[in-house]
Amino acid sequence: MSNATLSDKRPSSLRGAHLPRWFSWAVAAGSVALGLGISAAAGLHSDIQWALIAALVFVVGSYGISAGVEGRRQAKDRMATSMMWVAFLLAVIPLASLVWETVKRGVKVLDGYFLTHSMGVVADSQPGGGIYHAILGTLEQVGLATLISVPVGVLTAIYLVEYGRGRLVQAVTFFVDVMTGIPSIVAGLFILSIVLMFELGPSGFAGSLALCILMIPVVVRSTEEMLKLVPNELREASLALGVPKWRTILKVVLPTSIGGITTGVMLAIARITGETAPVLLLVWGTNFINANPFSDPQASLPMYIYLQYANSGGAGAAYDRAWAAALTLIAFIMILNLVARGIARWKAPKTGR
Repeated sequence: MSNATLSDKRPSSLRGAHLPRWFSWAVAAGSVALGLGISAAAGLHSDIQWALIAALVFVVGSYGISAGVEGRRQAKDRMATSMMWVAFLLAVIPLASLVWETVKRGVKVLDGYFLTHSMGVVADSQPGGGIYHAILGTLEQVGLATLISVPVGVLTAIYLVEYGRGRLVQAVTFFVDVMTGIPSIVAGLFILSIVLMFELGPSGFAGSLALCILMIPVVVRSTEEMLKLVPNELREASLALGVPKWRTILKVVLPTSIGGITTGVMLAIARITGETAPVLLLVWGTNFINANPFSDPQASLPMYIYLQYANSGGAGAAYDRAWAAALTLIAFIMILNLVARGIARWKAPKTGR
């Protein structure tokens, strides 16, 4: 056996000490125990306080132990990883707590009867009633907003990416960025001024117009980014074959990016579904079924939740109905997000083996 082979089997002298894989879990468990102990000794009764203490101990402890065993360079890496995990938990725990609380309180009255009946003549203090009229109103208002916003947003994005040049594109891009962060109450007030100017009454269509203002910039921005991801080689190959530019966009560019565009549209729909301010100003609310979005007040899920909770006093049948409607709204938005992910995966470009 050669000397080279013997030297390969010996442990490398260049590799320093290394902590075991379970080290992070052990430090995390010790940090939780220490955080609970410090909170109990100091008389702190809030879960947030001991959790923050445990997080601080986890980060500092990981760095200190790793610096003593592995060196400062590896310790900095472990500290960065620990901070990443702490930030992840700080983001996930409130969301999980929100979902759990909504499910726990919402399942009390959420059943088939609740989903297929309206409030009608049921008083807020009485049990019974449902959210059928609110679901119908939300679907119609969001549907009208989608029918208006998607063609406008997609065509605007196509112009910006494929045709636009010069200051006009810069101006449109600037205003799209501004509209992306516009408060929903401002959009509602803008449409309300138009409604009052023409002496019109509340309607679901007026609310849909306000939702369009919120939805169009999201559709434009997401579609624009998806179109930019299409390789220029595909456009050039189509144009080299003599295909007109409009047909290249229709037959090459859009089919290639349709998955991302659809995902952006679904996320934009989820963005506007829970808006309350425009509905409060322009649509109002009713306990009865109104299937005509162009006339008279119309119910919606966000408005239903607000009214039921405001009239509940923090308990009673209206309180339970508010939580059940909130759970329905969350489930609706979650389904939209899952559908968007499914379409994106289905339409994603297939790579050959």
